Amino acid sequence: EIYAQNSVHKPVIDALKCLKGIDLITAVTLVAEIGEFGRFKNPAQLMAYAGLVPSEASSGPRNRRGSITKTGNSHLRWIVIESAWHYRHRPKVGYQLKKRQKGQPEAIKKISWKAQNRLNMKYRKLVGKGKLKQTAIVGVARELLGFIWSIAIATEQEQNKAA
Repeated sequence: EIYAQNSVHKPVIDALKCLKGIDLITAVTLVAEIGEFGRFKNPAQLMAYAGLVPSEASSGPRNRRGSITKTGNSHLRWIVIESAWHYRHRPKVGYQLKKRQKGQPEAIKKISWKAQNRLNMKYRKLVGKGKLKQTAIVGVARELLGFIWSIAIATEQEQNKAA
């Protein structure tokens, strides 16, 4: 907690805590594992960095996609997958989440709410198609990284404007 309070990354840590399933330890871990989010030009690069993109076996016109590559940062992949489990529940802003979102910009809260709705729908859709819960959660985790990137980039840009 002391690191988060005195860190130059405090605004990003606080913004990431606006997402469901991400509190102090998870947010600090994400920042520690990723560092500067701006080094990724788009969320797909961050997803590949975490190893959450599907593998591909292509030959001529044939194109087969497999399981996730699992290359990249395994600790980051693990922490995001653990956070993704929260999105199997109905979207809502409970007491704890509302407390973490207090004082954050409306744009960040909107991204958080959009993430809850979209990721819960993705989970329900995948499980409804017969996918295993674990497989569905990995798909949710991949998209969650996109929302994490979006919030972090917005916060970093705001920080740069202020400086």
